[in-house]
Amino acid sequence: MFIMLYKKIGVEIVLNIHNRTGLIKCLLLNTVAVLTLASCDGQADAAAKQQAMPPMPVSVLAVQSTTVPISAEAVAQTEGAKEVEIRPRVGGILLKKLFEEGAEIKAGQPMFLVDPVPYQMAVSQARAQHARQKARIVQTSRESERLKKLLETKSISQREYDNAVSDHAMADASLQESNAVLHEAQLNLSYAKVKAPVSGMAGRFLYSEGALVNANTSLLTTIVQTSPIWVRFSLSDSELAQLGGMLTSETVKGITLVLPNGTEHPESGRLNFSASQIDPRLGTQQLRAEFDNADKTLIPGQFVRIRVTTGNLDGVFLVPQTAVLTGDQGKFVYVAEKDKDGKTVAVVHPVKAGDWQGKNWVILDGLKQGDKVIVDNLIKVRPSAAVTPKLAGNNAANTQNKSASSKVM
Repeated sequence: MFIMLYKKIGVEIVLNIHNRTGLIKCLLLNTVAVLTLASCDGQADAAAKQQAMPPMPVSVLAVQSTTVPISAEAVAQTEGAKEVEIRPRVGGILLKKLFEEGAEIKAGQPMFLVDPVPYQMAVSQARAQHARQKARIVQTSRESERLKKLLETKSISQREYDNAVSDHAMADASLQESNAVLHEAQLNLSYAKVKAPVSGMAGRFLYSEGALVNANTSLLTTIVQTSPIWVRFSLSDSELAQLGGMLTSETVKGITLVLPNGTEHPESGRLNFSASQIDPRLGTQQLRAEFDNADKTLIPGQFVRIRVTTGNLDGVFLVPQTAVLTGDQGKFVYVAEKDKDGKTVAVVHPVKAGDWQGKNWVILDGLKQGDKVIVDNLIKVRPSAAVTPKLAGNNAANTQNKSASSKVM
């Protein structure tokens, strides 16, 4: 058809136009006209093919408004509620280790024995000195009483009596000094047996039996208290804003600890420290929580996750993460809706997403009750494309259960 039209137009041009330049221009114009007609014909064929394509089957989720907790998660690290370094209070030869490394230690339990012989000798010497001073004070007391009677009869001078009283006072001071020396010697002897100041898990023994240790400097081992256990973490400015501001023990309603394997610690935590200001170097608020750990499932130094909850958010929707797409204008979802012709098509709904709740996005705005959000075949779905929706998984089961219960009623 196009060839015949072209020939006919060409014959007319040859008959009516004798100028060569005019002939070329006319030929070009007619060529463009032919190509335009062919293009229009191709577009019409494409439109016809698109209309002939059957609606795409998709799974949809009929969203229902719900209530979710206002929460935020952060990486955290456990630490002992008490971490104590065990050092001897007296120096000497370390004779014996009295505990098992890594075992649970009770407060007051003996852990090491430092050679006690030098301190036993010091106690004996202090006792002898103390006894001598006690005898001295008895003597001076007796002497002062005797001179007092002589002074009354004018047999001695006042100076002699005063000297006797002063000797008695100095003897009494020496007795108190010897008493302190004896007490110190007894303490040093007791320190020869190194005891645990707190209960907890014993660390590695850092010396060997027979080593020489120095008082207050040689680190023998450590004790870490694991029940309760502390968890240290921090939250950024944006996370704090999401939770409603700076956290305190009054604003925090719940703290959950998530173990590395994804399970939650059975005991709920409590906030026992919150910094009063934002750290200017990191832009975070430093926080610490405390958890009961009677079964010793948590160990110090372990990396975990902390979920802090400050309240509840009502009237939101939960949508699978895979159903929320990102475009030039932000996040959006496809919703199966009826168009003006009554056909079910995919319609773009821009949404405002909050945080994640498990495997779902929390949708704060952009959806309404009962919207059928498309959750699969999203790569093939296009705006205004015809779709055949079916309820997905749990949503379909819930709908059937509701229908069955209404029939029973």
